[in-house]
Formats: sequence, C-alpha cells, structure tokens
Amino acid sequence: MIIHLSVLLILNSILLLVMILFVGALHFVVKGEWPAFLAAGQPLKLLSNRWVGNVIAPGTMCLASLLSTFVIGKWVDLRKFRDFGFHFSKTWWGDFGFGLALGAVLMTGIFLLGVLTGTLRVVSYFESNLGDISFSVGMLQYLILFVMAGIYEEVLFRGYYFVNLAEGLNSGPVGRRNALIIAWGMLSIVFGLFHFSNPNATWISTIMIMAAGIFLGTGMALTGSLAIPIGLHITWNFFQGNIYGFAVSGMQADVSLVATESIGPAWFTGGVFGPEAGVIGLAAMLVGVLLIVLRLHRRGTLRLGTEIAVFFVPDNQENKH
Repeated sequence: MIIHLSVLLILNSILLLVMILFVGALHFVVKGEWPAFLAAGQPLKLLSNRWVGNVIAPGTMCLASLLSTFVIGKWVDLRKFRDFGFHFSKTWWGDFGFGLALGAVLMTGIFLLGVLTGTLRVVSYFESNLGDISFSVGMLQYLILFVMAGIYEEVLFRGYYFVNLAEGLNSGPVGRRNALIIAWGMLSIVFGLFHFSNPNATWISTIMIMAAGIFLGTGMALTGSLAIPIGLHITWNFFQGNIYGFAVSGMQADVSLVATESIGPAWFTGGVFGPEAGVIGLAAMLVGVLLIVLRLHRRGTLRLGTEIAVFFVPDNQENKH
C-alpha cells in the first residue's frame, strides 16, 4: 500500500511537470517566441498569466491526477477506475448535483449569518481587480479553476489515497470499519497540513481545514463515491470566493459578485483566512454532514462504505497484496 502511494505521487509529479512544460512550450511556439521559452525564468513568468494560472495550470493538474490514478490503479493496484469513486450511474450524478447544491446553500448560509450578526459588511457588488479582463471572463476563469481543483483534490485525498490507505490498514484486529475510519481521519490531517503553507494560515486554520477534510470525506466514507465530495468542494470554494467575496483558504479572489469585509472577531468569522478558519465555517460543516446523513437515511442507504477497505481480486489475476 505504501509503495503504491509513493509510486502514484512520483508518477503524478512527473506527468504534471511534463504537461506544464508542454503547455508552456506550445504557448511560445504559437506566438512565434520559441527561443524565449528557453530563457531563464520564462516558465515561471508564464504561470503569472491569468489564463495559465487559473485555467491551464489547474486543468493540467486535474488531468495529471486523473491519468496517474487510472494508470496506477489499472496496472499496479489491479483496480477499475470506478473503484476510486467514479461510478457514473444515475445515483452518482444525482449525488453530484446534491453536492453542488449543498456547497452553495451552506456558503449562502454563512454569508447571511454574517450579515445578520453584524460580523460581515457588504462593501460593493460586481467587484473586479482584473485590469483589462472583463468581470464575466474573470468569473469564468475562477469557475474553471475551482472545478479543476475540486476534482483533483478529491481524486487524490478522498479517492486513490483513501482507498489504498483503508485497504492497507484492514488487517488483523483492525477490521474494515476501523480501517475506514482511521484512513478518513489520517487523510483529513494530511489535508489540513497540505494547506498550512497557504497565505494567512495559522495552526487554528490548519486544524479547521482538517475538520473540512472530515466534512468533505463524509460523502466518500458513506457512499464509496466521490460524487458528493467533488460537487460540494466545487461550489463551496466558488461561492465562498467569487460569489460572496470571502478569502478561500487564505487566498483572496480578484473578482466576486459581492465584495465583503469581515468586521467580527476572527475566532467567529475566520478573519483573513476566510470562514473555514472560524466557528461560523465549522458550524456550516456540521450542518453539511447532517444534511448528507439525512439524504442517505431518507434514501435507505445510510451506512459506512466498508467495501472501500477491501481489495477484490480481478478475474484471472492473483492477489498481489
């Protein structure tokens, strides 16, 4: 299991580097500036371009994550791609839509609660600091950014790593249930630490992002599917940063439908890191978990997806675990 995780990380990094270099080279070739690409610092300068930084780069990372998961899953893990949370059934798409709606509703609730409690002030509307890029184009760029980020972060943290870690822990007295819960908690901790280098991050914000990892992992842990986590992750971030003007994990968007200013205590609002670092964000996460549980209970499918922690030997293949 540990070997598989290491191989995936290495392959993911290699694919990502190759794709970024390819896109960068293509950019300069199209503009007739191929020699400039060889100059020192040009690839880094390229990333400062908004189309590259907000669209091409995250799209490349998303493609690299999906491709590396497919390759390692198929030829190292002997798994089908669907085993990592992609079932693509009617139920899957329904859960994806639910996740999208849930992220939007929860962030709207945070906004309304902030306004009603006087801890949030609306400054302006249709805010944009994009220079010659129009408001609508800027919103489109950020939407693509958060769609791509939502997919590749969930594929890695709640997809491949979750499945393999749960499977690796499922031995001896641990059992399926405990293996799933431990993997869920461990990856939530890693998810929080992954954001520790973000702007304005603190240990408090890091702990809160660990809680967000548990929140985002709820859908996968209870359904064995990434539909809810991906949908939820996309709209949680987009509505947070580009609809209501909050910082998203410490990073402020350049364009938003509503520009807001936090005027309440940081422990409640999250301060400059955004609502994810405050009690208001934690409350929204708890409500989100309850709504996910309620949806699955009403559907009659509320249970821990312990099959995640089990490796099923493919036909005509030996179990190499």
